[in-house]
Amino acid sequence: MTGPVGSAADGCVTDADLAAALAERAGQLLLELQASSGLTGKELGKRGDADANELLLRELAAARPDDAVLSEESADSPARLTADRVWIIDPLDGTREYGMPGRPDWAVHVALWERGLADPAISAAAVAQPALDAVYATNKPPLPMPHDGLVFLVSDSRPPAFAAPVAEKFGATLQPMGSAGAKAMAVLRGEADAYLHAGGQWEWDSAAPVGVIVAAGLHASRIDGAALTYNAEHPYLPDLLICRADLAQPLLEAIAAEQ
Repeated sequence: MTGPVGSAADGCVTDADLAAALAERAGQLLLELQASSGLTGKELGKRGDADANELLLRELAAARPDDAVLSEESADSPARLTADRVWIIDPLDGTREYGMPGRPDWAVHVALWERGLADPAISAAAVAQPALDAVYATNKPPLPMPHDGLVFLVSDSRPPAFAAPVAEKFGATLQPMGSAGAKAMAVLRGEADAYLHAGGQWEWDSAAPVGVIVAAGLHASRIDGAALTYNAEHPYLPDLLICRADLAQPLLEAIAAEQ
């Protein structure tokens, strides 16, 4: 376990800067743990979840002591339901992939939900992909890179039943990938055109990716087109569509036709 990351948060005037700094530092911790712990598989994933969570909770408490936190790796508190600012974090998205040598499709998610904003109400967010040496944040989204053909991403463990027929309608290649954050950032970078999901998720799986995606002008919604709502009493979001803005309506119509 590395030491405190106070220096990483120093000078982070904005919430977006803080989200990016903490996601990057947690990612560095996870890389160091991979390299030095001697752990593999589930044991490595379990340790990574715990250590990254400890780091993020400690640093958020120091930098934003009045804010609430919803984390995958911590007991939920009803206090967040009345808070005006709630950090929604996934210390290690893609725990399975993290424990598998050579897999880059895992991420760290740090997002801030603020009361009073329009859904998804994520005012600042960052997604770190440490194995790619990349951090994507709401204040500095990358320019997408064009590619040939349409690529639709799905979970490599539970792709939705409608994904194959929808991809066929568009003449798209269906590609499995781990980690919701990794899939969303592939769309952000322009390596893929859409991410289709209907196998069940929690708020921490998508809050930060959605925040970054929306800030970049891309589309994010439920698969029926409804807005994504965060900081709910039961933080479960069963489905998700992330895609290029121009593909949103055609994809929503194609998905609806398969339901």
